[in-house]
Amino acid sequence: MKRRRFFQFAGAGSLVLGRPFGLSASTTPVAEFPLGKAEHCIHIWLGGGAAQIDTWDPKALGDAKAKKAGSYYPSIETNVPGVQVCEHLSRCAQMMDRITAVRTVNHDVIDEHAAASNRMHTGRNVSGTTVYPSIGSIVAHERGAAAEGVPAYVVIGYPNFSRGPGFLGAKAGFLYLLDTEAGPAGLKRPEHVTDARQARREELLAAMRESARQFRPTEVVGGYDAALADSLALAGPKFMEVFDLKSEKGDLRTAYGDEFGQRCLLARRLIQRGVRFIEVSHNLNFVNGTGWDTHNQGQLNQHILIQELDRALSTLITDLEAHQLLDKTLIVVNTEFGRPAAFDGGGGRGHQGTAFSVVLAGGGLKHSGAWGITDDECKLPVENPVGVPDLFATILADLGIQPRKELFDGDRPVPITDQGTPIAALMG
Repeated sequence: MKRRRFFQFAGAGSLVLGRPFGLSASTTPVAEFPLGKAEHCIHIWLGGGAAQIDTWDPKALGDAKAKKAGSYYPSIETNVPGVQVCEHLSRCAQMMDRITAVRTVNHDVIDEHAAASNRMHTGRNVSGTTVYPSIGSIVAHERGAAAEGVPAYVVIGYPNFSRGPGFLGAKAGFLYLLDTEAGPAGLKRPEHVTDARQARREELLAAMRESARQFRPTEVVGGYDAALADSLALAGPKFMEVFDLKSEKGDLRTAYGDEFGQRCLLARRLIQRGVRFIEVSHNLNFVNGTGWDTHNQGQLNQHILIQELDRALSTLITDLEAHQLLDKTLIVVNTEFGRPAAFDGGGGRGHQGTAFSVVLAGGGLKHSGAWGITDDECKLPVENPVGVPDLFATILADLGIQPRKELFDGDRPVPITDQGTPIAALMG
């Protein structure tokens, strides 16, 4: 049959069935899964690659000087029988009944930071044709903000391409701030910009937008218009007061710890105001010399980072509980890859994507302390492997989003999670 004749028959068949003929049409039913009850997500990002064998999945002790593979720190028992963690996670150890360390997360991305970070934010490998949205942007797009007058998605830390909205457009983008003292970057008008000067700027911007409508699709320009209107609203005093951490009790601020802990406290305040998804970065100041990227000498002071995480995370959990928000808020402690059990020439560790830990807490999940088992060197999953699509499916399902739903890049359907399946044992 000739090509033209085939399309004639195919088109006629589609009309008989009562639907237009098109390549994007699908007759395959989309699988649906039970959804959780979380309304918000706090996504803690350990940029650099946290060593699972030194934190949430300890094994037999090694020796960096003797180049004997194994954990750098002794392990301790938790309040979940049979589940152990690193000794520097002593606070979290006493609340592992509200936490699940998913120990068998894995991906096949080259062990390079940018590519792996993109994978653990978007769920996809870098593509030359499609710019995939981050999980924060997906949640913002699907759920929106939980209250009027607040952003759906906030990033506390340096903005990055992999955190962005991709093909979803500016409306699903994020508001960001670099520290807890200055507030959101770009919202506060500089003192030298008077009302008259601001009015002239807005007139120029309006003219540019009108010109852009002649060359770009209306919905694209409309997305930027909506984002601009939202940013002007957010610059008002009602939303900006959320950044006044001094209004919190001093002992609570002290319990959270330094800047990273204050970021977690701010995340709780943003949740209360109705922000849906917040990313909190914990790789600041490189207090151990390398951050979570513990090559060479960075391994020596890795415990400082682990102790900071333990302090802030445990306080965040109890603080959310005190405000009756823990079941409504899913906490995700994520990283781009793990690290091998073997030590490198400088006594640190390299990169490893074949098995590492991502921690889930709260969110109304059925927590078990740990999920999945790795081999004796944390190199490969032995039981219950969790690919990135399945991890993302679990997060999205808990936030009330069907993980097999399709988004659209123009006319092209794009599955949200690349056919991920939620971890059934964790869903309430």
